[in-house]
Amino acid sequence: MKLNDDIKSSWIIHAKGVLFLLLGLMTAALLFIQVPTLRTAVLIVIAIWAFCRFYYYLFYVLDRYLGREKRFSGALDAVCYLLRKNTDKSLR
Repeated sequence: MKLNDDIKSSWIIHAKGVLFLLLGLMTAALLFIQVPTLRTAVLIVIAIWAFCRFYYYLFYVLDRYLGREKRFSGALDAVCYLLRKNTDKSLR
């Protein structure tokens, strides 16, 4: 299996999801333990919510608007495409 191949095993996909969940929970817990205030807890919740919304927005835009003219392998691929497209326009 090459690093850039798609993951086909559902077990690996679920394990990856659980690992991301554990990483997020551990990071939030460590931040809260370091500064255990209500303000810290609220800021952690807002940051998590904002990143979730950004993730949803990014892939919604990829599918609905950018995906019609070109398919992307991921978010980084789409950002690189947009940067190249904008650079090409500014050079003209």
